[in-house]
Amino acid sequence: MGKCPQCGNWGSMVEQVLQAAPVTRKGGTPAGVFEVPQPHRLYEIKGETEDRIPLPIEEFSRVLGGGIVHGSIILISGDPGIGKSTLLLQMALDMTRSGTVLYISGEESEHQIKMRAIRILQSGASEEISEQFYLLTDTNLDAILEHARLINPAVMIIDSIQTMTLTDIEASAGTVTQVREGATRLREFAKRSGVAVFLIGHVTKDGNIAGPRVLEHIVDTVLVLEGERYQAFRLLRSVKNRYGATSEVGVFEMRDTGMKEVSNPSEVFLAERMANAAGSAIAVTMEGTRPILVEIQGLTSHSFLNNPRRTPNGVDFNRMLLVTAVLTRRMGMRLNEQDIFINVVGGMKINEPAADLPIAAAIASSYNDVALRPDTILIGEIGLSGELRWVNQMPLRLREAAKLGFKQAVIPKPVQAHENWPKGIEIFEARSLEEALRFSFAPPKKPAA
Repeated sequence: MGKCPQCGNWGSMVEQVLQAAPVTRKGGTPAGVFEVPQPHRLYEIKGETEDRIPLPIEEFSRVLGGGIVHGSIILISGDPGIGKSTLLLQMALDMTRSGTVLYISGEESEHQIKMRAIRILQSGASEEISEQFYLLTDTNLDAILEHARLINPAVMIIDSIQTMTLTDIEASAGTVTQVREGATRLREFAKRSGVAVFLIGHVTKDGNIAGPRVLEHIVDTVLVLEGERYQAFRLLRSVKNRYGATSEVGVFEMRDTGMKEVSNPSEVFLAERMANAAGSAIAVTMEGTRPILVEIQGLTSHSFLNNPRRTPNGVDFNRMLLVTAVLTRRMGMRLNEQDIFINVVGGMKINEPAADLPIAAAIASSYNDVALRPDTILIGEIGLSGELRWVNQMPLRLREAAKLGFKQAVIPKPVQAHENWPKGIEIFEARSLEEALRFSFAPPKKPAA
């Protein structure tokens, strides 16, 4: 077939010849006789708590759930040039202190990887590279698995899965068949040998992982490395994890010598904040089990268009429209004549409703050209009637804000009274958006004479 009936491209159809693979049997089992797995009682199966490989990079370990599980297969994806290969090479160099690492590259030469490794080590001497680091530049997955069986590493890294090929499949590298079958072969190897396998995957123009969707179902963990190419910060997110919590995030800073961990991202995201500027509000978002304080900036400008623009960066577009509608209908703001821009500083992306109140406060602050209290954080979901609704993990959010020096917090009024609020921060409980904004714009109290 010359033209694909689905995508409309010419010459994109690839012939796939299916051949019966030779079947091997253990212990001299006669041909045609299959070994049927037998069921076992659960209490008879030996195995205690999870045995994980310690990972020196704490931010990476947090996202994985506390370390690397033996025999797991992990996919990490991201835009080209975002730092996937650098992060995994840095991880491999650190892990050679406790085990053997096999790094397979199908995109770079040995010399290029050696130069990058020396730069990460911040030294010009190649003798500092451990003897436990093995490097192989090949794309033949059958040969790679043979080398892996001989070396028996603790961790194996494939850079990237789109460059790997199987000799028994007549298709070019990167096709749906090669990627799916290659990932399946690597999964079987990881489960039988106990070797943890990392796969680097490319992404499409839309930001989705390239290849078949089944690739995400084959692996145990899916990590996404995000960030603007022209910004220094990178966010490592867990979107699937069979051995830990999802929605965890690790923050890194890209430098010439590799990825540097950011142990306190809230302090970094607020470092360049102008405290008395109009249109600035502080939100406390939960990324997995970690509270992070971020600055939300809002800007309103008189529009000369029939349909004013609504431009969000880092927040959900529909949540922004909801907050704007509530401000217009319940607070009497004429936002239908204003272009509205929302930006989350630092490249963070906030999807939870707890950011509704700081978004509304940033828009109202810019619209009235009045700054919010500089030492105040805002947390809460906004309903269509203008009421504030409770969000989870409130004590944890408030403790993080108090630790960073914030003195006041505007939160929804809880259904039941809470007595375990952290010390050092004043709590203002508001029932509605109007009450919250009235307190946020109020001048700070004068100290007693």
